[in-house]
Amino acid sequence: MTILRARPAPLVAAVAALAAVTAVGAALLTGPAAAAQGCRVDYTPNQWPGGFTANIKVSPGDAAVSGWTVTWTYAGDERVTNGWNATVSQSGSTVNARNMSYNGGIPAGGSTEFGVQGTYGTAGGAPTGFSLNGVPCNGAGPTTPPPTTTVPTTAPPTTPPPTTAPPTTAPPTTPPPTTPPPTTPPPSGCAGAVLCDGFENQTGPTPSGDWNVVSPDCSGAGTATIDTSTTHSGSRAVRINGAAGYCNHVFVRTTKNLSGLGSVRYARVWVRHTTAQPTDHTTMITMTDAADGNRDLRLGGQNGALQWNRASDDATLPEQSPAGVAQSVPLPTNRWACLEFMVDGSAGQLRTWLDGVAVTGLTADGVPTHDIDGQWYNRTWRPQLTDLKLGWESYGGGADTLWYDDVAMGSTRIGC
Repeated sequence: MTILRARPAPLVAAVAALAAVTAVGAALLTGPAAAAQGCRVDYTPNQWPGGFTANIKVSPGDAAVSGWTVTWTYAGDERVTNGWNATVSQSGSTVNARNMSYNGGIPAGGSTEFGVQGTYGTAGGAPTGFSLNGVPCNGAGPTTPPPTTTVPTTAPPTTPPPTTAPPTTAPPTTPPPTTPPPTTPPPSGCAGAVLCDGFENQTGPTPSGDWNVVSPDCSGAGTATIDTSTTHSGSRAVRINGAAGYCNHVFVRTTKNLSGLGSVRYARVWVRHTTAQPTDHTTMITMTDAADGNRDLRLGGQNGALQWNRASDDATLPEQSPAGVAQSVPLPTNRWACLEFMVDGSAGQLRTWLDGVAVTGLTADGVPTHDIDGQWYNRTWRPQLTDLKLGWESYGGGADTLWYDDVAMGSTRIGC
């Protein structure tokens, strides 16, 4: 993990009418237009192939600020797609992050934090050129030239920043809010689903017949087998040995014709796994989206909780801010869990249930909501899903062993 820390030299001003002169003849501007001595920016990234998040901590140093703009420059081809606790924009390789209404005031010696999420193509290097309100925080000078206009002779505002602490984004200690399940429970079994498989017709050690073993991107150490020792029901289940690191992708893909489902499809998958979801991005269920360049819609995890992800632009549901992740839930380990989801291609909506309870953070309801589906709706999304794949992809250090059983997909909710 890279942590970049930078401390700037003071901004020297020669306007005697505005500020007191220090012992060395330097004047320091304070307030929303400048930073003070000891300015520091800590950039802590979490990176995987093709994507990243970063937490940025800004400390103004010896004097308070009542508003802030942090600027930095990426060395590679990184593109910021989302931010939290700041309004973030990017021009070329330069990024500007401006405070929100609730966290603009930072006292002397204090700090505040915000974050970004983004993608990169060929390379993702360490950012440089950090500045706070135009004052360099790494000794390299501001990323944009400072104003050349004469400083006003009137004193800057002296209104102190709010004394109340800004809202924090730490995950709540109570369980995330969920919407209650329907009053009338959905039917059990397969309820006339187009796909209904407990893998009982598998006769060999390798999935075959209604399922093909595939490695969509590249193959490696991951394996898919038929297991008779660990099952949800009956005598067989699919076992996935999911290895860590990119290029160990392995899935079983149904050969059933799912075209009769139309634009709305419900799925139910019983899944069991051994290892808690890691910080790194992982995937365990994917579906090809014909309306998105045949790129996959993926269900997996990141930052220790379940997450949906679009392969085309790396958008996530929920957003990977601390407050967003807190709206999801981890997939329980060492027990069978009932995972359900609904995708409505005509309305561009998605819903997810774990053990019959709807998960707020895994719901895209058509109305962009910050920390949940705001990033998801950064463009029109009308999926046309064509298949179902169960398995494992790791984009970092995550390894896991998973079992899948009693899989169903239909045009109405099937239930657990």
